[in-house]
Amino acid sequence: MGGRALIIGIPRERKLREYRVAQPPHGVRELVRHGHRVLVERGAGVGSGFTDTDYEAAGAELVDDAEAVWSQSEMIVKVKEPIESEYRFLRPGLILFTFLHLAADERLTRELMAREVIAIAYETVQLPDGSLPLLAPMSEVAGRLAIQVGAYYLMEPYGGRGVLLGGVPGVAPGRVVILGGGTVGTNAAQMALGLGADVLLFDINVERLRYLEQILHGRFQTRVSSEQVIGEAIREADLVIGAVLIPGARAPKLVTRQMVRAMRPGSVIVDVSIDQGGCVETARPTTHDAPVYDVDGVLHYMVTNMPGAVPRTSTFALSNVTLRYVLELADLGLVAAVQRDRALAKGVNVFRGRITHPSVAESFGLPYVPLDELL
Repeated sequence: MGGRALIIGIPRERKLREYRVAQPPHGVRELVRHGHRVLVERGAGVGSGFTDTDYEAAGAELVDDAEAVWSQSEMIVKVKEPIESEYRFLRPGLILFTFLHLAADERLTRELMAREVIAIAYETVQLPDGSLPLLAPMSEVAGRLAIQVGAYYLMEPYGGRGVLLGGVPGVAPGRVVILGGGTVGTNAAQMALGLGADVLLFDINVERLRYLEQILHGRFQTRVSSEQVIGEAIREADLVIGAVLIPGARAPKLVTRQMVRAMRPGSVIVDVSIDQGGCVETARPTTHDAPVYDVDGVLHYMVTNMPGAVPRTSTFALSNVTLRYVLELADLGLVAAVQRDRALAKGVNVFRGRITHPSVAESFGLPYVPLDELL
């Protein structure tokens, strides 16, 4: 595919209340400027504030329905993984570039294998230093949003225990416990401290905790993760944020059902790692239509596409980092792009029927084949 125009499709997202779009008009303009054809499904950008006219002005070709976008495109660029109604559009050789979170979705994994799709996951593109450049902006959004929604559901009319996170003079602030000191956890801590909350953050990496203590100020403490210490901490918590990530793998269960049972009635858990199965034993995925449920008097917020609640911010933040990789794939062709860019190569989860990411294969006991052996 290198050296020739590629047909790139941007369908409207089908996941419930998902209003993001894979590229805003300025991203489309850049792809067109590089000589590629971009097909955009009508209405794809409306939820993020972009009209069909905006896309036309950027050089996109508007297409009336999803099937036409998928069938005519050589590469599909999305935000979220295909849902069941989209499986029929998957076909051999199609490049799919989107968030996939396959370790928590065996059905989709097997569909991608059976249909011989080349599936590249934003969340496993990984730089040599271990950072995840395409996951980072959505983790920033989700971490900040986690405190926002947590503070909302702590209010009594919405089922919470009636605690104001920042407190007031003469009244103690709310207690926030954050599990994980990565991008989600750091951004959650910044927001919680900005509100004046009392924050306790856990991680297994002492160097990371040392760094966070240097950059974050306020009522802030750190702890090294262990089952006993986590259990003791969340008994006193008003809000617990799950922010654990093992790239490409299921999240470990750090909060047991017994720990949840010991929490205060009306306290809130927001598990941002629910995309990867969740780090709370009582976690199950929810939607923006029905975001919370109650277990033993504790409210659980488990929405799998949290950044979709703030789509305009999220679309700009996501496209800022994905566009360069979309251009690489389109300009160079898949094989040359992943051979030149090893970070992008780590994003390839499924290649023509084989699983090429070790954590995904391990999650389901399926064979793993290194990508280099298949190219």
